[in-house]
Formats: sequence, C-alpha cells, structure tokens
Amino acid sequence: MRTTKEPKRGRGRGRSRSSPSSPLRDQSRTTLSSSGLDPTSPGSRPERPTLTPSTSLLDRELVIEDTTSLFEDLRISSDSNPRSFPYSVKQQCWDKSEKVRGRDPDRWRRDAVGNIVFRKLVGCPGCLCHDYDHIVPYSKGGQSTLENCQVLQATVNRSKGNRIGMSRADLIQKSSYCRVSDRDMDLLELSAYGNARRAQDTGGCRIQ
Repeated sequence: MRTTKEPKRGRGRGRSRSSPSSPLRDQSRTTLSSSGLDPTSPGSRPERPTLTPSTSLLDRELVIEDTTSLFEDLRISSDSNPRSFPYSVKQQCWDKSEKVRGRDPDRWRRDAVGNIVFRKLVGCPGCLCHDYDHIVPYSKGGQSTLENCQVLQATVNRSKGNRIGMSRADLIQKSSYCRVSDRDMDLLELSAYGNARRAQDTGGCRIQ
C-alpha cells in the first residue's frame, strides 16, 4: 500500500532572509560612514572635507592643517646645496672676474687663467665661451657659493673635470686660444645686444 508523501514544508517561510544585525557589524558601518567611506562601494577613497557655513572653527583648523600637510614634502630646506649656482651667485662671480681693458665689463671678462670670455656665450665649446666652475668640485663636497665660484673658459672647465689641486699652469695648457680683435668683439656685441659698447676710458665706440 502506497503511502502519500507529505510535501516538505518550507523552512523559515514568511521569515525575513536577512540575518539579524550584530553590534559588531553596526559598529564597523558607523566607523566607515564617519570616515567618508561608502560601505556599499569597497575600495572607495575618502572624500576631502568641505567647509560649510556651519563648520566650527576647530573643524576649519583641521581642514587647513590637512591641506598644509600635502605640501610638506615639496618644501625645500634653506640649507640645501644645489648643484648649479643660483643666478645671484653667477652675477657676483662674473663681477669679481678680471675686466678686459677697453671693453664693457658687463659683456666681457677674463676667466681665472686670463682667457677672454663673452657674457652671452655659456656652455658652448668655443674659445670665448665660459662656465661657472666649482673651485672645489661639487662631487667632492664643494658648495655652490660665491667663494667656491669662478668664471672659467668652457674648454678648461671640461678638462679640469672633478679634479682638485690643478695648478694655474696646468689649466693654462688646457686653454683654447683664439685671436679676437676689437672689431670681432664689436660684431659679437651687435649680434647679441644690437649695439657695440666700449668702456668709458676708451672715449666711445671705435670700429676698426
């Protein structure tokens, strides 16, 4: 005799499928919402706080402090030693170099070993080109200060490299010589500055 099987009664029928809330889970949700994270979107970044008219003075100070901290790594300490000379140091280094007789000292000077150099020619390999050289090389701990700066013909500076203690005679042997007349200097000034100037003790411009 067959027995009819009674249908299985569904367990939990009519009950809510959501599990009962736990204090631990509620606490974590509260923490996420207070930190600016949306619990439904994992991995979202916290939003930056905004200032509203109802923001208290303490909250404003915290926002300013948080914004300021973003730029702390970009600050340059005043005691740092840059590799290249600052512009003001280059200007003073040029001014302390030997003058060229009869020429405008703002445009022409002699380097540390007597070579004539032109103000506008910097970093090129020509005989009138110059560099601002570290007397004590930067790689050896030399500072980018006026006391450690000298105007030096670019060819000589490249031959010197990072060596210390080279004599003046050795540097002179590394110099690149070229004969430059006053007319050549005038032409260089005309092309670079648009005019040719002489020192005040020469009685004005004289193009040969």
